[in-house]
Amino acid sequence: MRDSAAHFEIDVDDGILKLVAVGDWRVRFIKGLDERLRDFADDSVGRDLIIDMSGVEHLDTTGAMMLQRTFYACDSRSDASQITGANEAHQALMAQIRDHLGPCHIAPFHPNAFRGMLDRLGRGVENTYKAAIELLEFVGYTLSVAARVLVNPKRMRWTSTVHHMEEAGLDALPIVGLMSFLIGAVVAFMGAKILQLFNADIFTVELVGISVLREFGVLLAAILVAGRSGSAFTAQIGSMKIREEIDAMRVLGLDPIEVLVLPRVIALVIMLPVLAFAAAMLGMIGGGLVAWLAMDISPALFIARTQETIVLNHFWAGLIKAPFFAFVISIIGCFQGMEVEGSAESLGQRTTLSVVQALFMVIVLDAFFAMFYLEIDF
Repeated sequence: MRDSAAHFEIDVDDGILKLVAVGDWRVRFIKGLDERLRDFADDSVGRDLIIDMSGVEHLDTTGAMMLQRTFYACDSRSDASQITGANEAHQALMAQIRDHLGPCHIAPFHPNAFRGMLDRLGRGVENTYKAAIELLEFVGYTLSVAARVLVNPKRMRWTSTVHHMEEAGLDALPIVGLMSFLIGAVVAFMGAKILQLFNADIFTVELVGISVLREFGVLLAAILVAGRSGSAFTAQIGSMKIREEIDAMRVLGLDPIEVLVLPRVIALVIMLPVLAFAAAMLGMIGGGLVAWLAMDISPALFIARTQETIVLNHFWAGLIKAPFFAFVISIIGCFQGMEVEGSAESLGQRTTLSVVQALFMVIVLDAFFAMFYLEIDF
């Protein structure tokens, strides 16, 4: 074993350096040669070099890399420089190593902070544009699958849909109801403090009714569902992507959009209006309780004032937004889950993106509806 250890000899033939490699050039037999070869390459830069491999018994990628690196480190362009004596197997390995011996590309350093900021901003805009296009493609494909299922209802997975209705809808009712109750109470309390300065305590009823029914109820429900159910959709589908279960579905001839995405979208579109309705009612109850305790507005007076002054349009203005919020939240959650690339780090990043993008789109849609209602006087 010791006699076959790798070593090399240096010779000069007609003024050309000649490196004769001998022995077993596998990783466990070439200890200590790396530093000697680097020193030799540093001293031989610009000179012609012949590497004779006729004495090499065995060779692996480590040995081949060291020999190829030494050959190219001399940086000679002459035809006299060559590698000789290698058998066919060693020649193939040396050629394979040669194709992957290039230096790593290092990102250029930006000494100018303003240029660096512009570069980062440009890359961000480009990535956002590409992500928006991919999301629109995903929306279009999902709608086409929904149309296909609508034509053939037997393809609809009702069991999965009902399961997600319970998981994403009914299970979220306690936290949505509690938060809406507290928000209604806070709105009534803050309004009472201000309106008392003008002896207009009774208008707290209008403040709570319009704000909760029109905005806070559905918006709070959508935000909580985006953080709870939207991220759960991403985590569930992303975990299946990591375990290659989605690839297995495709092998079996199943469409992951039809099996995984469509039931979640339909479930959330059905359940978010229910959650928004519950949130609005509990927000009104919270506001009415504070009005009773802080301003002596009895529940009967609160209900009568609500019926007299708050038109039904405010209720429908909030509830109409719920299916649109649900569609956006579920689509983004499922899209980010499908984009997971096979690692726990990617799963965490996509889950975070899912929540952030869903919240952003909910706020944008809410602003759009506000302007639309203003234009049509609704």
